[in-house]
Amino acid sequence: MDVIERIVLSDVRTIARVLRDIDDEIPSARDILRELYPHTGKAHVIGFTGPPGVGKSALVDQITINYRNAGKTIGILAVDPTSPFTGGAILGDRIRMQRHFLDPGVFIRSLATRGHLGGLSKFTIDMVSVLDASGKDVIIIETVGVGQDEVEIVNNAHTTILVTIPGMGDDIQTIKAGIMEIGDIFVVNKAERLGSYQTVRELNNLIQLGAARRGPDDWEPQVLETVAVKSRGIKELYEVIEKHRSHLLGTHSEKWRQILEKRARIQLMNILKDQALSAIIERIEASGDSVDQMVQKIVDRESDPYTIVQQIIDRQLK
Repeated sequence: MDVIERIVLSDVRTIARVLRDIDDEIPSARDILRELYPHTGKAHVIGFTGPPGVGKSALVDQITINYRNAGKTIGILAVDPTSPFTGGAILGDRIRMQRHFLDPGVFIRSLATRGHLGGLSKFTIDMVSVLDASGKDVIIIETVGVGQDEVEIVNNAHTTILVTIPGMGDDIQTIKAGIMEIGDIFVVNKAERLGSYQTVRELNNLIQLGAARRGPDDWEPQVLETVAVKSRGIKELYEVIEKHRSHLLGTHSEKWRQILEKRARIQLMNILKDQALSAIIERIEASGDSVDQMVQKIVDRESDPYTIVQQIIDRQLK
């Protein structure tokens, strides 16, 4: 069998090798992604995001149990900070999900941000495509701990879950502004802590403030309390996730299509930017110029970056 057939049949070694090639930017991975694309579009993609230390990995571990009990296969992409020495994922979320390591119905991969902003890796969408084509029913993306403006997960997931905990200081500061806009479900984890009730109340107040912008058929974000390490509230979270999926796929299927369109647009533009940049740099080097020479001109104030870029565009796009 060729690589495509093995991935479609969910061969673990082949999937792992292709994901590694994608992460390492091996050129042959692009051809594999091209051939896999017709096999994608079936999985429900769930994103877990929120500040560091709120228990995202513990929640992913627990929600995976519920999906496995329902007979669903799971792919997990756990995004971690980048090691300054190796460039790899620094935490390794697989350690926190050991109970699933030998489960053939669960595939887990840690990947590093490698400087990519937004709480995700540059190759998250491509890796989702591989897991989708392999027949995974659900794909869970756990972002690196994010701040207010790192909300890229909403462009990759059908259902976005924002996780917080009580006692993080100014709770509103933690969850307001951009990151507040993206949540379909809000989870107050470690709810046994003092202040949980206040955090839930503040979240519900913020959701009500946004009610005027929601249409009559729009999803109203839900707020749930959990204690992941004790499996408390996990069943309720699972049920709300499935309720949101039914909402998107049912009479509101237009919303599901909007999510797919947004993801396709971002994927298209990212690929276009990467390949166009690579092609331009190759042509610059082939013409006898070099990027290093241009950098020196900028440093020596012989020219400025705006003029140099305009000259490159004028020459390369004639």
